[in-house]
This record gives sequence, C-alpha cells and structure tokens, in this order.
Amino acid sequence: MSVQSGESRHRVVVIGSGFGGLFGTQALKNADVDVTLIGRTTHHLFQPLLYQVATGILSVGDIAPATRMILRKQKNARVLLGDVETIDLENKTVTSQLLERRTVTPFDSLIVAAGAGQSYFGNDHFAEFAPGMKTIDDALELRGRILGAFEQAELSDDPDERARLLTFVVVGAGPTGVELAGQIAELSRRTLREAFRHIDSTEARVVLLDGAPDVLPVYGGKLSRKTRQTLEGLGVQIQLNAMVTGVDADGLTVKEKDGTERRIESQCKVWSAGVAASPLGKQLAEQSGAGIDRAGRVEVLPDLSLPGYPNVFVIGDMMSLDKLPGLAQVAMQGGKYAAKQITASVEEGQDPAQRAPFRYFDKGSMATISRFSAVAKVGKLEITGFLGWIAWLFVHLLYLVGFSSKVSTLLSWAQAFFSTGRNQMAATEQQVFGRLAIQRLRTEEDAAEAREAVARREAG
Repeated sequence: MSVQSGESRHRVVVIGSGFGGLFGTQALKNADVDVTLIGRTTHHLFQPLLYQVATGILSVGDIAPATRMILRKQKNARVLLGDVETIDLENKTVTSQLLERRTVTPFDSLIVAAGAGQSYFGNDHFAEFAPGMKTIDDALELRGRILGAFEQAELSDDPDERARLLTFVVVGAGPTGVELAGQIAELSRRTLREAFRHIDSTEARVVLLDGAPDVLPVYGGKLSRKTRQTLEGLGVQIQLNAMVTGVDADGLTVKEKDGTERRIESQCKVWSAGVAASPLGKQLAEQSGAGIDRAGRVEVLPDLSLPGYPNVFVIGDMMSLDKLPGLAQVAMQGGKYAAKQITASVEEGQDPAQRAPFRYFDKGSMATISRFSAVAKVGKLEITGFLGWIAWLFVHLLYLVGFSSKVSTLLSWAQAFFSTGRNQMAATEQQVFGRLAIQRLRTEEDAAEAREAVARREAG
C-alpha cells in the first residue's frame, strides 16, 4: 500500500474523470490548492457520442482523450489511475486500487463525481446477453456484436436463423436508445447495402422497446411524435408499453400492458433502459446520514455538500437534488460550482453557511435520430429535423475536448453523413467475448478463494 501525502496547500481530491470531475478540476486551475484527480480509466469519455463508436462512425480517440494530456499544463493538478474502493469521511482519506496496488490519498476537500452505470432493475443476469453502453469496452463489444451478426447471417442457410441474427433489439427509448436504433438502421440500409452476397442487409429488423407509452418520454408532445415518425421512416419497429421479463442468448421475453407475454428471437440485444449511481453513493450516505434514492443517488444539500461535511461535494449522476436530470450539463455546472465554493473557502475564508445554493441553468437537451434529423428542446423552443441536427452538431463539437478531436470528428461525420462510408468498422472476437471471459475468470477466482477460506476454517 502507498500513501499519497499532500503538500502544505489545501488538498482537493476529485473522484471521476467524467464531465463533472474534469470540469471541476479545470475550474481549480488558478486556485491556491493542490488537486488530485482519481479516475478508474485513463481517459475522459464523451459519453453522448459513445453510440457512434458502437456503430462505426467515430474512433475511440475522437471521444476519449487521455486525461493526463488534457491536464498536462495544469500545474496544480495530478492524475492517479485507480478504482476507488472506500471513502473515509471522518479521517479524510480516499482508498483506490490499481491491480494489486492500493493507494490512500488524503484530502481537505472532496468532489465525488463517480457517475453511474447501467441498471437492469434487479435483473443483473440480463447483462450477459444484453450489454449496456456506458464505457468504451461496451461500445466496442456492441460493435463486434452488430457486425458479427451480419457476418454469421451471411454464412447461414437457415431462414429462421438468419432472421434471428438480423434482428437487433434496443431496450430503452430514451436518447441513447433512440440514437442507437437509428444508427443501426442506417448502418444496415446504407453502409452495408450490397456489401454481402448471400444476405440483403437492408432486410435487417431493428426493434426499439420501452415500457413507457412513447419514445423520448421526457420530451413529450411534438418532439416525441416527430422522433417516432422519423424512426419508423427508417424502418425501426417501435414497441411501447412493453416490459422485458427475460433475456437469453437467442432472444428475449416481453410482457405487454395487458399481461400477455411474447418472444422476440434476436442474437444482438443492447440495454439502455436505466442507470444506477456508483456504489460509492451508499458509502457516503451511510457515513453522513444523507438520504439515497432508488437509483442510488445521494440526496445532497442545496450547496451540493453532504450533511455535516461542508467540504465534501457530490455532483453529476451521483447527486439527487430538485429532480435535476442526469445530463452532462448538470455535471459540468456542478463541478464548476463545487470548485468555486472550495476556492472561496480557501482564499476568502467563506463560511459554508453563507454559500449561495446551486442553481442549474438549463441549456436545453437534444437527441439525433438519423443523419440530417434531430430533436432539440431549449426552454419553450422546440426544434426538429435538419435545423435540430445542425444544432446538435454544433453543441457536440463545442463540448468535445481538444482541437484535434473536433477536427477528426468533423471529418468522420462528413464521411458518414454525406456518403455511405464509415471508417471504424473493424471488430474482433475478443471485443465480443472479452467481458464474459473476464467475468468467468473473476467468478472462478472468487470461488477458489471461498474454498480456501473454508479449508482454513476446517483445518483450524
């Protein structure tokens, strides 16, 4: 175990290299503090574009620049790679682990921005056959599953098997599900058209499932209707008021609103139906007495701090406050706000009781449906179609980190949207089965450790 000791200046630890963690760290650039950012990955992930990696439009490097490279000129910041295991609020330490190395990092102020993972609503065994899409590994696995399904169908002479292989099911009709379903449809109908000799890729069936009564339910009204019409125009089959009750290697079982169940045969399935906050939230709630909601988010005070711990801020997808949505903008603004409060406390001696509460400025939300078509909502203004798509392009380019990422992304978009080509179409068997192999290995190791523990007890 190693202990990372701080300098004489105020020590700020930031957990998570996502939008909240990165923006919070950067906002402390000129503060009289030393910042340590602890991330479980080496990169900052622009998660809203992850589905484009999964469907061959963008490369990993376009949306996941190295965190160290982003912060290399910020002299008061350093980056530690590790998975945070425990947060000790009383002793003001954070314990993280990288392989067999455990590191303890002390703090004076803490920003927790560990984000959220996929939620299967208590059915975690679904993940084996319907992976989520929260990480680069998820996106690469999904790309392999999508392209692999077409390759397997090309080899099959069984019509039923081909139909199963060419049926793609997306569970969850929120922004991620809508964007992914639209791109799988375009991939099959434009990019892969005439690429095979034994099958017709345009006959692929794309199904979008949700238990809600409409797609993009948080938008509602005109935008939901427009989204549904555009998706159906692409050939996407939208099935609403449908709950998934079972998932296996060959398909899934769906329960209708009237209680009847039916089966959809499909090899390639993806889950985008819900999120669950990092388990670190439970630790923080237990130590501080804060409440925690059904998604594992911590109920923070109006200044984003924990009860009794004014120097500990919880932001982004981990916090629950005023029903704020789990959007990148909420995390960004939360990170900047927390940094501002820390700076005021260190440099001006501000009393935490005098802090102005966090106020979220809603800059709107948007989702792309297909090339040249998106929906956007900014206050009361609703934009659809080509104008919505232009707005979507501009906003996403604006928030991509790094000039080179912006340029390469723009070039990739130009190719994907104005021609039938996509450069990122490579997929490997390891991408598809690597996650399951690692899970089996860990299960075997856990079982071996359990057997050893039993043997020691019996011997004693």
